[in-house]
Amino acid sequence: MSDTEKKIADTKGQFLQAVSQGQRLTDAEWRNCRIVLTTERVALLGDDKRQISLTDIDRIADRFDVNQQSAGVSDYVALYVGEDVILVSASNHEAFETDFYRASLDGAIVLVQHPALKGGVVQSAEWTKGRLKVTDEALKLAMADGQAVVIDRADIGDLTVEEKQVSGEERTVIQVEHSEDDISVETHLAGEEFHATVLRTMLEESAEQNQADLDLSSTEKRVIMALHSGVSPFDIPNFVGIDVEKTEEIFDRLIELDVISVLRERTEVNLTTKGRRVAGERMGEQ
Repeated sequence: MSDTEKKIADTKGQFLQAVSQGQRLTDAEWRNCRIVLTTERVALLGDDKRQISLTDIDRIADRFDVNQQSAGVSDYVALYVGEDVILVSASNHEAFETDFYRASLDGAIVLVQHPALKGGVVQSAEWTKGRLKVTDEALKLAMADGQAVVIDRADIGDLTVEEKQVSGEERTVIQVEHSEDDISVETHLAGEEFHATVLRTMLEESAEQNQADLDLSSTEKRVIMALHSGVSPFDIPNFVGIDVEKTEEIFDRLIELDVISVLRERTEVNLTTKGRRVAGERMGEQ
């Protein structure tokens, strides 16, 4: 390794070459290996040794089921390298995925527009440079203008990808919706092709996981949209057309799903004997 290359992960796993020089290998089999991930490459060390430079990877995906062998493994990452596709499955897939994102993205400079939208309103934010850092929970951006932007991976909502002109070049722009200080914002990211493909895969995976975690009824979705549009929680029953008890049930469920948070608890009270006596005395004085 070079002086600047750093080891990120060293784990057991297996790999399968699904495509070689553009030809699908339908008889390909998994091969056990040691997986060494650094800031510059993925090394697959077994009977057959393979080293893949991170910058040679054109794109990544979570599935490429070339045959029953590949379809029988639930978790792997597909690396597209030129005319080859190599599937890599680590013993702890989730940890390896995050390590791969870190190796690929940490320290990379991308163009950022933040916030591009805030509360659904278009902002006048200019594109500026941002340095990336990936953690288990978030994508962090240290901006050239001094801002620190944190995109919680468990908080990603909508995500779209478009080709746009940015700084005079046609670039892949990733538009990710998340929250900031309890307000919905949209951050736009654009970078080099490799960084863009890894960012897109990581953020799409988080968005899909967040959507899969929710199984909301139409009424629950109406409640969420009402809150998003600024309706007071106390006005939800009348606005949505449900009774107070049903509203409380929905709030409880949405709190459990981490869709809404409690700002303050309402206290339900009854008068005690002493309280009723005070009330009686006040009524007698009138």
